[in-house]
Amino acid sequence: MTEGSISKKILLFALPLFLGQLLQQLYNVADSIIVGKYLGTDALAAVTSSGSLIFLMVGFINGLFMGASVIIGRSYGAKDEEGVSKAAHTAVAFGIVSGIFLTIFGLIATPHILRLMGTPENVMPNSVLYFRIIALGGLSNVFYNTCCGIFQAMGDSRRPLHYLIVSAITNILLDLLFIAVLGMNVGAAAGATVIAQTLSALLAFLRLLRVDGPHRIYFRKIRIDWSLLMAQLRIGIPTAIQNSVIGFANVVVQSNINAFGANAMAGCGSYFKVEGFAFLPIMSFSMALTTFTSQNMGAKQFERTKKGTRFGICMGIGCAEIIGILFYLFAPVMIGLFTQDPDVIAIGVRQARTETLFYFLLGLSHCMAGILRGAGKTTVPMFIMLACWCLFRITYITIAVRFVPDIHTIYMAYPITWSLSSILFTIYYFKADWVHSFHRT
Repeated sequence: MTEGSISKKILLFALPLFLGQLLQQLYNVADSIIVGKYLGTDALAAVTSSGSLIFLMVGFINGLFMGASVIIGRSYGAKDEEGVSKAAHTAVAFGIVSGIFLTIFGLIATPHILRLMGTPENVMPNSVLYFRIIALGGLSNVFYNTCCGIFQAMGDSRRPLHYLIVSAITNILLDLLFIAVLGMNVGAAAGATVIAQTLSALLAFLRLLRVDGPHRIYFRKIRIDWSLLMAQLRIGIPTAIQNSVIGFANVVVQSNINAFGANAMAGCGSYFKVEGFAFLPIMSFSMALTTFTSQNMGAKQFERTKKGTRFGICMGIGCAEIIGILFYLFAPVMIGLFTQDPDVIAIGVRQARTETLFYFLLGLSHCMAGILRGAGKTTVPMFIMLACWCLFRITYITIAVRFVPDIHTIYMAYPITWSLSSILFTIYYFKADWVHSFHRT
């Protein structure tokens, strides 16, 4: 990332990330399509409404590991092989501990959170079953993201793609076997996901045990270096707080959607599944910009950092908006993949045609946040996103729904808050001497 064509380096790094996330999204959608087709609307509502709760559970832990990726990337850019090795082993050890904690928390807290979300009684049994089985895969989820974060910090986004290919195929085949062939319930869909995640985590870890490089993992060295962990947490905690609080905000949004009944849950949940595809180029370029920025800041190549970040922002915005336009046009077909219920389809299409043309704002915010994280200044995106995507979003929905009790009022929360965060990020990016201010710190 520190030499050669900027555009080529970013694109070649982002493409495998995009393909990997595409596969991951496809097998998430496959869960919902198969469940909706064979198990009905209530089961579909349980599965498709899972995103906000899963993000709340996993987002905090994965946010912590952003600090590890930044430290590894900086050490690699500075050619500090010992620093890379210590940071990688610390990340793996912390990943094991965090994954076990997440699993226990998910098993205990799931039914309580679902009740706080106002999950309808006819959906509750399926939701509890689905979420608790997903929670069993908490260790696999965190450990996979830890291992792949190490690869990505080193500039390698291809190996995680290979593991996701295997995972996606496994998940879809198991879904079909468990539900379509054996006639099992929503728990089987969750089980298929956990098995697939565990497989990908094992493949990634086994590769780290054999890889030729300073990030190779040795069992005897897996321990926490407390000074390095503190450095990682100083960078990662703001992102973790941001993820968890935004996750909480999304749970609040989901609670308001739940109040409109199972059809609303299924329709909005189906939309959110398809919306995940719009996030793919956004998150790919955001992650690429984090790695690009961290390595070039480590190598003290500040002008290269500025050029690369501007290119990445333009690509992220452009790709997101193209997908948004396509989704706007073909929303009925896409939502119709999940269900044949016309009321559910109408709800999902209405949400799509309220939000999709504003995806460029979502792209702008995430790409700029990725740049700032790569530079180690994670508090800036944390405060901006907490203010806009959490505090303002919750306040808006809480007040607005009382005066206009229509689900469209909830839909509008997203483009409004994306606009606010984009304005604040743009002001900061162009007004602050951000590269050199990071260098001084």
